[in-house]
Amino acid sequence: MDDQKRNLPTGPIKVPQPVRKDGAGGPDFGPRDVLRDLENPDMLVPPATDAGLLPNMKFSFSDAHMQLNRGGWSREITVRDLPIATTLAGVNMSLVPGGVRELHWHQQSEWAYMIWGCARITSVDAQGRNFIADVEKGDLWFFPAGLPHSIQALAEGCEFLLVFDDGSFSDLNTLSISDWFAHTPKDVLAANFGVPESAFDGRPDNQLYIFEDRVPGPIASEAVESPYGAIPLSFKHKLLAQEPLRTPGGSVRIVDSSNFPASKTIAAALVEIEPGAMRELHWHPNNDEWQYYLTGQGRMTVFGGNGIARTFDVRAGDVGYVPFAFGHYVQNTGTETLWFLEMFRSDRFADVSLNQWMALTPKDLVQANLNATPELLNALRKVKWPVVKYP
Repeated sequence: MDDQKRNLPTGPIKVPQPVRKDGAGGPDFGPRDVLRDLENPDMLVPPATDAGLLPNMKFSFSDAHMQLNRGGWSREITVRDLPIATTLAGVNMSLVPGGVRELHWHQQSEWAYMIWGCARITSVDAQGRNFIADVEKGDLWFFPAGLPHSIQALAEGCEFLLVFDDGSFSDLNTLSISDWFAHTPKDVLAANFGVPESAFDGRPDNQLYIFEDRVPGPIASEAVESPYGAIPLSFKHKLLAQEPLRTPGGSVRIVDSSNFPASKTIAAALVEIEPGAMRELHWHPNNDEWQYYLTGQGRMTVFGGNGIARTFDVRAGDVGYVPFAFGHYVQNTGTETLWFLEMFRSDRFADVSLNQWMALTPKDLVQANLNATPELLNALRKVKWPVVKYP
């Protein structure tokens, strides 16, 4: 025991102990990962209202395998890492200036959020109509399942989040042009394109995935005109240019097929929570929620019914998950603004506010259910505030 005590960090680090203010718990003298415990205070000392067992609903991209290539890197979180996340999977990717995510396509739809930098995206649909656009910080793109596309970083490079409408998706198992060429006989390629076999002497031996290239010129200089025209529904959406719904404590920008018509299988909300504020108690009546935390730190409690609830501490780079219709809230526990994305495998965003539900229910019924005080009943709001902040 004494040896274990000596192995604990000393100095400015205050070693947390699994002891709650009500006296529950006791000291842990190790072996233990103190830095991990400092990052997860509400897992080490759960609120007294937490109860029962819920599966893990958080995984950090920092714990994901990093795929390094000349031209950039990628890492993914799928059901292999977060088994409860069956509806969506995510890939965090970065490209150096000129770096290319090669020409490829998926069996799943791809939704993306540009975290920083700029990139050029391209696609072609089954009618031969094409799409070429530049995207910057805060922009989205969406490629329907089966349509070929590419991503290339512009002069400053870029980093982005990709979300796919299948939790078992893997970005390393996509359909790539270089991989197809490498696994097709030269005589077949020659017959297909009407050129000699020697035209394919320089083909890659395997999938490129991410590779280095020159920074492309201005979009007008590289435009390709299709005889069939351009894709009619834009695959690009400027989310940060969208007017947010502002409430005391933060804001919400909602994007789904109603304002981004191409995005038919993934809906999302970009949530801003100021210090001391919270994403209100609510649930989603249409599908599971997949989250990505962009800045700050907070905590999320998930209520699963039957007396079960669990709290998770979250910070930038984490992925959270909430099963369909489970009640939850997200608090900002830090000193900077907490920004995160909520995403759903759905064509529309939908949530149910606990506050609004109670306000639109007869007062006597609410009072009888909760033994509610007049102070609570009179404070209920008929208008939904997704983010709330009170003294």
